[in-house]
Amino acid sequence: MIRRVVITGMGVVSPLGNTLAQFWSSLKEGRSGIRRITRFDTAEFKTQIAGEAEEVVPAGMTPKDINRLDRYSVFAVEAADQAWRQSGLDISKEDPDRFGTVIGSGIGGIETIANEVVRLHEGGPRRVSPFMIPKGLANMASGNVAIRLGLCGPNKSVVTACAAGNHSIGEGAMQIASGRADVMIVGGAEAAIVPFGMAGFSSMKALSTRNDEPERASRPFDKDRDGFVMGEGAGVLVLESEEHARARGAEILAEYRGMGESCDAYHITAPQPGGEGGASALRHALNDARVAASEIGYFNAHGTSTQYNEVGEAKALRAVFGDAMPPVSSTKSMTGHLLGAASAIEAIACVFTMREGVIPPNINFDTPDPECEVNLVANHAREARVDFAMSNSLGFGGHNAAIVLQRYA
Repeated sequence: MIRRVVITGMGVVSPLGNTLAQFWSSLKEGRSGIRRITRFDTAEFKTQIAGEAEEVVPAGMTPKDINRLDRYSVFAVEAADQAWRQSGLDISKEDPDRFGTVIGSGIGGIETIANEVVRLHEGGPRRVSPFMIPKGLANMASGNVAIRLGLCGPNKSVVTACAAGNHSIGEGAMQIASGRADVMIVGGAEAAIVPFGMAGFSSMKALSTRNDEPERASRPFDKDRDGFVMGEGAGVLVLESEEHARARGAEILAEYRGMGESCDAYHITAPQPGGEGGASALRHALNDARVAASEIGYFNAHGTSTQYNEVGEAKALRAVFGDAMPPVSSTKSMTGHLLGAASAIEAIACVFTMREGVIPPNINFDTPDPECEVNLVANHAREARVDFAMSNSLGFGGHNAAIVLQRYA
């Protein structure tokens, strides 16, 4: 029997704020979270801007506890705490073997790895921290969340670059739908705004250098874009079987309907120019959700503020939706690109859109790109009833993942 999967909790750490209220308020108002980088000296960097998240200290954690986690894991724990509190779950009243975790990441503990490489070269192997491995591993956000909440069921991490958040949501939902778990804590976390990470993306010429106008630097689908803007943070959702949620009287925020995935099998970083792989993932998502393309009321685009990405995504949208394309926006115009955490916070944006009837805008849109024919919600939020929302994500290596969510009635 395939069980229905619902969302009962959400949590966020983001450049727009570290509470759900701050995050959603900023999205509705079209407020950018991009600023000049403060965490390190950027004098030698071509790109000096990013979407930094404020530092967080999860409740009850000491400085010693924090020192044993990479920053991306701290973000994941904080977002998971928020989602857990909102869900109203109490593990002491549950079977922990029926509760699991899937928290993805694009890179994992890059700050830890970079710092420990410096210590190795400057002081030799004995200077490397014994916590380097457990802090740096890309699965440790999921591991630390499970330890924090006492969840003994399925625990894994998906590492599919910028598609990791959607893949994690879909994987967690499948655990519940198949009957292997009753509750799954899912999402993504990333903290790559460090010299090593910024230098790597800058060397690829992937980043915006609009340093004098940080708030206007992330401009998806705009002809004058010049690269993406790095963001950081975490998005975590509590997925639960509908029967379990209703039995305990939980507030159901939305319903998960399905996921589609595919591979471009084309290039290590560039998407297929015609968007064939992306279109395939969108069709699979609609089929899995048993939803017609015409029913989608909002499409949260991957839209990274890079031309190759958006031209391919626009062609995929046109191939799947045709002239009946739903309203489209990329919230990365405000948050920047959170890599493996991006689609997790974007799923949260979709839930708010359905619950409040407000579609967040795609800001910084001044000059249309003739190669990107999409139904863009440009610069200002739009009121609309949305029963079904779709969130799209694409990752280096040709990873494509899209999910469909439904307003719960």
